[in-house]
Amino acid sequence: MKSKEFDVIIIGAGAAGLMAAQELAGSGIKVLVLEARDRIGGRIFTQHLPNSNGLLEAGAEFVHGNLPLTKAILEEAGIPLLDLEGKTYQLRKGELMADEAFIPDFAFLLEQLNNLKEDLPFAQFIHQYLQAEEHDELREAVIRFAEGYDAADIQKVSTFALREEWQTDGATDAYLIAGGYSRLTDFLAAKSKAKGATIQLSVVVQEIIWQINHVEIVCRDGQRYSGSQVIITVPVGVLRAKSGEPGYIHFSPEINTKKNALAQLGYGAVIKVVLIFKSAFWENNQNLTSENRITPELSFLFTDTSSFTAWWTRLPETTPMLTGWLGGPAADEYKTKSNASILNEALNALEVIFNLNPDYLQEQLETSRVINWPADPFARGAYSYATVSSGAALQELHQPVENTIYFAGEAYYQGPAMGTVEAALANGSEVAKIIIDKFTIK
Repeated sequence: MKSKEFDVIIIGAGAAGLMAAQELAGSGIKVLVLEARDRIGGRIFTQHLPNSNGLLEAGAEFVHGNLPLTKAILEEAGIPLLDLEGKTYQLRKGELMADEAFIPDFAFLLEQLNNLKEDLPFAQFIHQYLQAEEHDELREAVIRFAEGYDAADIQKVSTFALREEWQTDGATDAYLIAGGYSRLTDFLAAKSKAKGATIQLSVVVQEIIWQINHVEIVCRDGQRYSGSQVIITVPVGVLRAKSGEPGYIHFSPEINTKKNALAQLGYGAVIKVVLIFKSAFWENNQNLTSENRITPELSFLFTDTSSFTAWWTRLPETTPMLTGWLGGPAADEYKTKSNASILNEALNALEVIFNLNPDYLQEQLETSRVINWPADPFARGAYSYATVSSGAALQELHQPVENTIYFAGEAYYQGPAMGTVEAALANGSEVAKIIIDKFTIK
C-alpha cells in the first residue's frame, strides 16, 4: 500500500502530541497525528456521568499550583479553574484527624534532606536517616507519600527530586478544571485542526522504519504513512514493551541507546476507583450511628488502613462521589486483578475508614468505575518520576536520533512539574520549536 506523505508525524494525541501539533501546523508544517485510541487525550480522560451534570476524571484531575502554560491555555480557551474547597482529614492508626499535616515532623525531614550532599535512592535515605524508633511515624508517612502521590518505587526514586518537590509544596494549591480536564485537550485538538493538522484515531502504530530525514510508519491495519521526522509521545511504559506485548512498537533499525536510557527513567502505576453514591453519607450521620466516622466538608482523606492511601471528593462540585487512589508498587501488584476484585478492595477500605456496615455501603452505591492504567496497553502505567540516573538518561533522550526521531512528553521534562500535564505541554512545545527551527533553516 502506498504511504501518505507528511512533514512531521506525531504518534500519540495526548497533551504533548497535541501541543506540538498546533505549534508545528501553525508554522506551515504538514502534520499528521496518529492515535491508537478512539479518542484524543491519552492519560487525560473526562467521562460524563449519565443522567447527571457530574463528571469523573479517569486520568489527570487536578492542576497543582501555579502552572503557567496550563493556565495560559485555559485562559485562551475561556475555561475557568475552580478552587478546591473543603477539609483534609487523616485516618492514622485508627484515629481520625482534621487538618493535620500529612507528613509529621516535616521540619526534621527537611533538615535531614537539606544536609544531603549526594543523591541516592529514597529507600537508602530512609535506611540511613529515619531508622530510629522515634521516626516510625515519619518513616511510614513519607513512604506512603512517595509511593502514593508520586507513584514511585522508593528503591529507585531520587531523594533530591523528592526534596525539591516537598520544598516547593507541589502537592498543595490544587484546582479543578471547570467541565473537566478533557476540555484542555479538546481545545488543543481544535486549534491543531484549524491550523491544518490531520488527526487520525484508532490507528495503532506497530513499526517505525527510518533513515536520516525519512520515516515510514506501519500500522496494524496495514496503512503506511511517511514523513521527514517523527515525534513519539506515547508513554514510557509503552516504549518499554517487549515484542509480542500489547502496545509494542518496533524500530527498524533499532534505537538501543535510546531504549537503554528509557530504562533508567522512573515510571509509576496508578489505579483509580471512582464511586458514586446516592448521598454523601460521609458528611453527616443522619442515617448512620454515632459509631460511624463522619468527615464534614471532606475534600481529601489520607489513610494508612489499606493500599488505597488517598480518597477525595470534588468539592465545590456536589456529586456524591469518592475517588480512591492506589499508586506506586502496590498498583503494579494489582494490575492483573479483575475490576470486580479491585472494586471489592476499595469498598472494604471505605468500610474501615467510615466504620460502615458492608450492606449499607452496597445499598448506597449507584455507579462504580475502575481505571487500571498499568493494565491499559496504550499507557502501561501512569506518569514518570525522577530516579538517581534520570539526569544522564534525559540528556540522551533530549537528543533526537539523526534529527529524525524525537521524543516528547511529561517524562522528558526537567523541572518542578515533572509527571504532570504541564510537563507534557511544556516538553511538547519545546520539541516543536526545535523542529520548526530546523525547517526554517532548510
